[in-house]
Amino acid sequence: MPKREKVERQLNLVICLLSTRQFVSAEYIRANVGGYYENDSSDDAFYRMFERDKADLRELGIPVITGPTSGFGETEDGYRIDRERYELPDIHLEPDEAAAVALATALWDSSEVAEIAQSAALKLRAAGIDVAADQEWGIGPAAVAGRGTGDERVLRALLEASEKRQAVELVYQRPGAKAVKRVLEPWGVVTRRGRWYVLGHDRDRDERRTFRLSRITEVTPTGPVAAFTPAVTGDGLRDAVAESVDAAFRETVTTARVWVAADRADGLRRFAVSAVPAQLDGVDGDDLVIEYDSSTALTRAVLAAGPDAVVREPQSLRDSVVAALDAMAVA
Repeated sequence: MPKREKVERQLNLVICLLSTRQFVSAEYIRANVGGYYENDSSDDAFYRMFERDKADLRELGIPVITGPTSGFGETEDGYRIDRERYELPDIHLEPDEAAAVALATALWDSSEVAEIAQSAALKLRAAGIDVAADQEWGIGPAAVAGRGTGDERVLRALLEASEKRQAVELVYQRPGAKAVKRVLEPWGVVTRRGRWYVLGHDRDRDERRTFRLSRITEVTPTGPVAAFTPAVTGDGLRDAVAESVDAAFRETVTTARVWVAADRADGLRRFAVSAVPAQLDGVDGDDLVIEYDSSTALTRAVLAAGPDAVVREPQSLRDSVVAALDAMAVA
């Protein structure tokens, strides 16, 4: 039998055994589950097929359990899936784990894997897990680089160069500024505040510099390998990037006050530095104080919360949210 038909039959069996709290008999499965009732086979052939399917599911870790069927007359062995053992517990990811998921979705650029990766990311976000969006990570396939995201090839090239201890020539562009070329000895690539950075020795400036990957458009290896020794590694690398990024963040950070409905908008609540109970138009909720350096990212987070979030201040953020809502209404 073709593999696809087997997979579809076993998937139908899983759905059937998950949808019942009672044990269902093999005959019930034969008469009601797709892949069995269409198959005009003998009793012996059906039971052999059914036993193989059960064994396959159990080998996959699906807890198919056996018990007596209920009903009138004599009881017989029945089957169902133990939902408590089958269902995953609530997923709680640490920030670095969420970062790994976000990076994986960015780097898996083949069409088959990308669909699975994006589906996983969407499910995690729907569950309230803070998996950063593309514009927050600044990493994406080359096809979407025009949206302001970076190219994952930049990350790959910098990782390879830092491992080989080989200098690179990179093109770096700040918003509203001309692109500049730099020759960098990359010591390592790390994350900070949901973004990726490379730290190294800037040969042009003859000093240690930190560059945000989402602003790097080209990376070209240059010179021999093993050409330098990193001044900092490991925790020292992370600490150096944190110091540089946090200093810049303190200079550009903006504070917003956003009202959210009670027990709603978990994504916004995770960003908040404080929350005070407050009502809006008679609806219970909280006023959140959120520090941010990307109005685009916070606007999208507010929009994602729908009617459960209202920006109180600053006015510029309110205007950004209203403009986005007007654009969606027109679309």
